[in-house]
Amino acid sequence: MQTSHLELDSGHCGKRECVLNQLTWLKQRVDFFIPGVEKAGGFSICSSPGLLQREGVIELAVKYTQHPPAHWIHTRCVVDSLVEMRVGGDFFYDPLPSDPSVDLLLVAGGVGINPLYSILTHAADLLRQNPHNTEGGYNIGSTHLCYSAKNTQELLFKKNIIDICQEFPDKFSCDFHVTAQTTEFDPQLQPYVNRGRVSKEKLRGHVDPDTTLCYLCGPPPMIESLVQTLLDSGLSQDRILFEKWW
Repeated sequence: MQTSHLELDSGHCGKRECVLNQLTWLKQRVDFFIPGVEKAGGFSICSSPGLLQREGVIELAVKYTQHPPAHWIHTRCVVDSLVEMRVGGDFFYDPLPSDPSVDLLLVAGGVGINPLYSILTHAADLLRQNPHNTEGGYNIGSTHLCYSAKNTQELLFKKNIIDICQEFPDKFSCDFHVTAQTTEFDPQLQPYVNRGRVSKEKLRGHVDPDTTLCYLCGPPPMIESLVQTLLDSGLSQDRILFEKWW
């Protein structure tokens, strides 16, 4: 358990927290213990290990709810507030330079984007270290993100995701899916946005049983359906990692 000072950055979809600490590795989540708040909070990390190494910072994207820890973050937390937190989880991407290349397929539903955005930015950081896949460096394959939300306003990190796809057009790609938007899409988002849920056909188009490693995070019905689609597409169980949120 470590005590952390907080820096805050508010946004329209939630509050991002920059947690200044001396952690040595970035995993999937933090358990958040707030003085005076009886209930602990569990939040997924949305930043890459590289940010921790460069700046000593991890980021949490916390949606406004009445859940006591989230409510405290949005209504009472200020710069330099002290909390205790414990880092854990096993839903992360941690390749070694000696590992063979894999093609990442990331599938997110709603706030399930948080750990997958961390993985996506980590893959981009590693690619920047070895852009030509030279011997001795990280051998990074392709990364495709399928991300579903109710509307485009709820697509967190969309600008940063698009920026990465434009920085590495041969390596990174994304499909945004919105399920309940009746208005027109922003022209800048238009090339990336589809109406409706992530389809089985769309998913199958990004599966190679020999090279694909798939991470999924979202509501249980979505995960259960898409895991079966991946299995039916020939992807082995050990290449499918998922985290359900409730």
